[in-house]
Amino acid sequence: MIKFNLTGLVDMLNVDAKKIIKKITKAVNKEFKLKTKHVASFIIVDNDAIHELNKHYRHIDAPTDVISFAGIDGLEEEERGLPFELGDIFINKDRVISQAQDYGHSEVREFAFLVTHGLLHLLGYDHIEKEDEKVMFALQDKILEIVKISR
Repeated sequence: MIKFNLTGLVDMLNVDAKKIIKKITKAVNKEFKLKTKHVASFIIVDNDAIHELNKHYRHIDAPTDVISFAGIDGLEEEERGLPFELGDIFINKDRVISQAQDYGHSEVREFAFLVTHGLLHLLGYDHIEKEDEKVMFALQDKILEIVKISR
């Protein structure tokens, strides 16, 4: 069962971040049949802060929408068990707003998508290879459908 911490620029979002994260973690708990306790931390930041994180840790000199630092990075699937602390998810509040406008959907939908995307990364999913991308994106769609947050 995933519980969460929420910090950062939460008051600067136009969405009820706590409510959305709670709905998504509940859906993920059910989908993955998680029974043991786990914690994920969600940190809301701005363009400048995520730019620095992206530059320092990923060597990409640009802001992004979400960055996850998983506690299980680099482990083979058969070797990994989920740690108590799954990791940290940094969500860029500025991108929540701009991407919602760019994609023509609500900020609620964009925030929920980034929460789901980041959480799946903490659970060991990735989208570097095409096949992995199909699996991860199908799971994202399924979770957003379960919580009834669509475009």
